[in-house]
Amino acid sequence: MNKTVSLTHPRKLIIASRESALAMWQAKHIQTRLQALYPQCDVQILGMTTTGDQILDKPLASIGGKGLFIKELENALFDGSADLAVHSMKDVPMNMPEGFTLVATGERENPHDAFVSNDYKTLADLPRGSIVGTSSLRRQSQIQARFPHLKIESLRGNVQTRLRKLDEGQYAAIILAAAGLIRLELGDRISSFISATDSIPAVGQGALGIEIKSDRTDLMDILSPLNHTETQQCVEAERGFSRALAGSCTVPLGAYATIQGNGSQDNTISISGFVASVDGAQMLRETMTGDANDAEALGKKLADKLVRLGADKILAALDGVK
Repeated sequence: MNKTVSLTHPRKLIIASRESALAMWQAKHIQTRLQALYPQCDVQILGMTTTGDQILDKPLASIGGKGLFIKELENALFDGSADLAVHSMKDVPMNMPEGFTLVATGERENPHDAFVSNDYKTLADLPRGSIVGTSSLRRQSQIQARFPHLKIESLRGNVQTRLRKLDEGQYAAIILAAAGLIRLELGDRISSFISATDSIPAVGQGALGIEIKSDRTDLMDILSPLNHTETQQCVEAERGFSRALAGSCTVPLGAYATIQGNGSQDNTISISGFVASVDGAQMLRETMTGDANDAEALGKKLADKLVRLGADKILAALDGVK
């Protein structure tokens, strides 16, 4: 007697999502995938406003970090209002709260940062003193390291709000994740992509994460087809790097992994990571290559190397100014 048949035919699934246009795009994307996998399943979306969406007048690093974007969604998972939550992986804290787990990582969109301006093509084109908007200490440190003559100012809000502030002339340029613009069909606003050589992306940037309660074992087989193995391995390496360095939005660091191979079991993974002071005056950056099947350990190994080179001193100085 086959006892697993019911696991592959869920009757109803509820997805918890933030209500921003980008978050809803992500939730609807997963909804479409699930409906294709399980045509008889009623897949619904529960839109929610999170604390991170409500507080827009302060830098994210000063109000509690990226976990503010997922707390309310996790409450919905906890009380049974929703079965799964969809996140941008770059918004997911490095250490998951007890009782919750990431069960799948969706295929990555373009992971790079995007330079957006109405008047200039690249960061190098901006005149001295130009104001660049970004909400990310990671971006700020890398921009300041290369272009110390530019002025960085905080930029919060959803994608449309940030574009509006640019169009109103509050900034000469803004930096956004390319993936969000592409997913919202706003790719024509991108003046240029910033290469990973010039700006290492945020950990998990461009990837989607599916979160459930750890005890919902009934959902694991159901949601496993949503997992993209190559993206999962890359994100595991990046999160391993960040976790080892206590990474959060209060620490200017980034990591970006790529896999070289043809889908065989001996694929290799390469990861680049950096840690910097906020002003970019101090920066350590290294790259390592290893076995894609041991991705998280490789990320930690890269972090350990940076610590030996002095990353701990940069991090200690950052702790002193928080």
